[in-house]
Amino acid sequence: MEVMIERCCGIDVHKSKLTACLLVSKPDGKAEKSIKTFSTMTSDLLALKDWLEAEGCTHVAIESTGVYWKPVFNIIEDSITVILANARDIKNVPGRKTDVKDCEWIADLLRFGLIRASFIPPKPIRELRDLTRYRTKLIGEMTSEKNRVQKVLEDANIKLSCVATDIFGTSGKEMLSALLQAESTPEEMAELAKGRLRKKIPALIEALRGNVSEHHRYLIEMGLRHLESMGELIADLDEKIDKAMEPYREEQKLLMSITGVEKKSAESVIAEIGVDMSQFPSEKHLASWAGVCPGNNESAGKRKSGKTTKGDTWLQRTLIQVAHAASKAKNTYLKDKYHRIAGRRGKKRAAMAIAHKILGFAYYILRYRVPYRDLGEDYLDKLNKDGQEWKLIKRLEALGNKVTIEPVLQAA
Repeated sequence: MEVMIERCCGIDVHKSKLTACLLVSKPDGKAEKSIKTFSTMTSDLLALKDWLEAEGCTHVAIESTGVYWKPVFNIIEDSITVILANARDIKNVPGRKTDVKDCEWIADLLRFGLIRASFIPPKPIRELRDLTRYRTKLIGEMTSEKNRVQKVLEDANIKLSCVATDIFGTSGKEMLSALLQAESTPEEMAELAKGRLRKKIPALIEALRGNVSEHHRYLIEMGLRHLESMGELIADLDEKIDKAMEPYREEQKLLMSITGVEKKSAESVIAEIGVDMSQFPSEKHLASWAGVCPGNNESAGKRKSGKTTKGDTWLQRTLIQVAHAASKAKNTYLKDKYHRIAGRRGKKRAAMAIAHKILGFAYYILRYRVPYRDLGEDYLDKLNKDGQEWKLIKRLEALGNKVTIEPVLQAA
């Protein structure tokens, strides 16, 4: 096998220590092997970097073990090419697993060019990714907290959610605050309604007439305080993300031209895939990396389950949300495509298919810096006009009708 890298190192990383195997090719084609163990403290990681630089190492491969690879990567990425390897792709033969053998195996694979590098965006994008993922987590926790408050309200037989669309809106929050005061009557709380909700005051009075105890009031108060604190954190995160997005305003506006993509969605997409599409040879590679396209599973000429791979679950979540938003946009290509697939394959598969298309649009938009142009709701009908006419005629004839087609221009 041809040697691709003359001086390389494979590193097996753990929480408290790492084992490194340095391979240096000799004129006879064999490799001189050096193995060292370091702790993961910063001083030892700097010693690792000095050792690799002194030996003239050009490439380092690290197995993606949790988050433990990140400190190593952050310290040596400036001077040495670092390849992050998917643990699934570099498994050794069973029964031969030790830290030393693992790093030797990684180094051998790297030396012969058998490791496929994982995509690692530049540092500004990685920092933006941390912020957007943290915001997503906080929003999820807010949803969980709202559900807990709703559970307490149901236990107290307060049916506010049966009348108000959002019990945590302006009117809902004021009613819940009044509910914490034992002396407030249902009539007084209902009068706090604002806007269109005032038309439902009689229903609100009945919904707010429950069996609220001091225990319920305590739990509701804790929930509201927790929601308020998380809301402040999310507001701070939004400001921080907005500042981090300054260099990518143009790309953000271009992505927002796609049907269903809004400000936060564009921020999340850029945080996950970056703005440099040269990292991916084609939109198919990007879709495979994200895990929004069918997988390949074929044996003996038979295709088996083609379920999607795990991929980037954060990006998948964002794309699925955008797909559902696009499926509700009127007179658009994506809405028509979604409902065509949903009728045959179901809503979940349709959402994943639209997510796949949206990611493909994002790839070309970011690569060529052009805005999205919607094809229109009738685009697919125009592609196969004769087929659509035939299907509709057959359906009408099945209902006992005789159908005659006459073009509009000819009739005029």
